[in-house]
Amino acid sequence: MRIQDVHTYVLRAELREPFGSSQRWVEGRSAVLVRVVTDDGRSGWGEAYGPRIPEAVSVLIQAAIKPLIVNEEADRIEYLWQRMYGALRDSGQKGVAVAAISAVDIALWDLNARELQVPVYRLLGGPVRTRIDAYATGLYFPRQGDPVAAAVEEASRYAREGFRLIKLKGGLDSALDIARIRAVQAAVGSNVAVALDVNHSLHPSAAISLGRKLEELGVSWFEEPVQPEDYEGYARVRAALDIPVAGGEAEYTSYGFRELVSRRCVDILQPDVCSTGGFTEARRVAAIAHAWGLRCFPHVWGTPIALAAAAHFLAALPNPVASLQPEPVWLEVDRSTNPLRDEIAEPPFRLSDGAVEVPDSPGLGVEIDEEALKRFLVPEYSYFSHAHSIEGPV
Repeated sequence: MRIQDVHTYVLRAELREPFGSSQRWVEGRSAVLVRVVTDDGRSGWGEAYGPRIPEAVSVLIQAAIKPLIVNEEADRIEYLWQRMYGALRDSGQKGVAVAAISAVDIALWDLNARELQVPVYRLLGGPVRTRIDAYATGLYFPRQGDPVAAAVEEASRYAREGFRLIKLKGGLDSALDIARIRAVQAAVGSNVAVALDVNHSLHPSAAISLGRKLEELGVSWFEEPVQPEDYEGYARVRAALDIPVAGGEAEYTSYGFRELVSRRCVDILQPDVCSTGGFTEARRVAAIAHAWGLRCFPHVWGTPIALAAAAHFLAALPNPVASLQPEPVWLEVDRSTNPLRDEIAEPPFRLSDGAVEVPDSPGLGVEIDEEALKRFLVPEYSYFSHAHSIEGPV
């Protein structure tokens, strides 16, 4: 089973109602999907995290990665990862290059699991758990209206849906963050926990000041308090606070997470399987977390492929601390508006009593609706052959 081709699909969907974080207004959703095709007609799907520059990911895969892996045996996943990363290492240790590798790597795991007729988590070491607690990410800032009232309405909906943990966005104004958290806690009650993500918008002193207020409110964790490059700032914030500090969605490969962990920056690691290097490298990040006794809750922002990848990763993740009743691991379920998530594939699972069952069908358990894919395709940056994929531009 040799790799015959690598297809890339750049997708974009405009939003009727933009929403904001501390960093930007989200006016559209985008993604780049990858399909690795073998000489016997089999294929697997992957996704790269890169919501602002999917075109660059697609071009890099076609120009730099595809020539390296075509005609190679598809089950040599570790070898192929080293080949891709080694070729890009001098100029691509982080960012777009690693996201591109991630998409291809995920597709290879999906392909090989489908070939063996097992779910991906079986290849990752087998299930530690097949049911995973899920938390809702949302509560961004609305462009119009009262941000406190909007947060209460949205959080109440998530609580009714069964989520037992909700993550709010913050970082624009600390007083507003506290007001939103208090209002949400009053609305959803003590049975629903709350976390805060400020998307690396604060300097260390401001993060420490806000973190102390979050501790008083019993917030579950404080996510990305400072800029991802500021390891010293992260360490300063963590040392000053008792609330768990989370981060890592903007970190890449086990080399980057080694720095984050060895400098004692975080309590919770948040690698994104679609950007940190795929399953192959995310496993190494998980090993670092396990060795240091840290929790590992992957970041998720994308299509059902990204969501399924995180679920399979968590299914095989060791418990950070041995116990007859181990702490739960948490799967991030993005609830913000995203047609790419909702329309190109059936959800890989449904929420039930605050948790999801990991798909047990072969591969990732996601089947792409290729007709729906056409509606969001950006043709000038998508590359695929008619023989193995949807009809359309090449």
